[in-house]
Amino acid sequence: MKSKIKLPQIIISLFMLSLFVLAGFLKMNIPELVSGSFVKFVMNGVLVLAMIPMINAGVGMNFGLPVGIVAGLLGMCMAIQLRVTGIFGFITAILLSIIPAVVFGLLYAKILNMVKGKEDIAAIFIGYSFIPIMNFVWTVIPFSNREMLYPVGGEGLRPKISLENYFGNVLNELFVVKIGEIVIPLGLLGVYAIICLLIHFFFKTKYGTVMLAVGENEKFCQLSGIKINKVRTTAIVLSTVIGAVGICVYAQTYGFVELYNAPLSHTFPAVSVILIGGCIGKRATIFHAILGTYLYQTIYLLSAPIANAILIPQMSEIVRMIITNGIILYAFLKQKRRK
Repeated sequence: MKSKIKLPQIIISLFMLSLFVLAGFLKMNIPELVSGSFVKFVMNGVLVLAMIPMINAGVGMNFGLPVGIVAGLLGMCMAIQLRVTGIFGFITAILLSIIPAVVFGLLYAKILNMVKGKEDIAAIFIGYSFIPIMNFVWTVIPFSNREMLYPVGGEGLRPKISLENYFGNVLNELFVVKIGEIVIPLGLLGVYAIICLLIHFFFKTKYGTVMLAVGENEKFCQLSGIKINKVRTTAIVLSTVIGAVGICVYAQTYGFVELYNAPLSHTFPAVSVILIGGCIGKRATIFHAILGTYLYQTIYLLSAPIANAILIPQMSEIVRMIITNGIILYAFLKQKRRK
């Protein structure tokens, strides 16, 4: 399956390059911006990969991404409770995330299989309903590590938990290479590449091919004896697990575990990125995720300092939101729907 760059992606790419040129004219530190774009790319990129299995299985966009994110947060909290640090702590957090991700994913799949044709709407409500439930859980869960708890009373998890003493920036600082003034985090990029390869090879397997076929023509597959709900469930669970891993990668880069309503802020950017990358209809590829993530995150990274230099500082965030949401709308309007 070939992925081609179409006109919307070319125009958005040219816009990104024009921002780099403008940043050069404004005498900004271009190597620092390029280095930052690599970090932002991987930091958010794994969460975008969580869209691929569900789209390819014909379930739709993973608007229930917070379900997977919560599983990842739970895994990281357990790793902090166990006081494991460094790369081992990060791996422990991921392993501990997989179990709740599978359980949550099965429940998520059961609901979506009951509302076929309305998955996107149902997934949004699942995501928004699941967060208040977990908000209650975060306040009563019996963790004892004082670094995680509210300082007053010593009960309930803090909204933001520091990873500085555990596995914060562990991937960012792994195998770092400098080319001139540009810093390339090979460890971070390597983990992202491994996840991409695992997803790529999964869709090359017999079961992955069946999943793609179900996404293309569900009725034909049903007549061929394929258990549609089983395939859809696998795709939803896989997306949930990738979402859990994605938030672990995000948090170690950010340096904090954000609980309570924070997971809701990741869903629409991830959906937008896969659209910007050129996702069409019921088919999404690794290429769409990579291209969309780099374009979106780099433009997001560049727009604020440029707006800050040209306009008054208070206007920078407003301009950033106008630009990023504008390119999302443009990419969405230019998508050609698969018939």
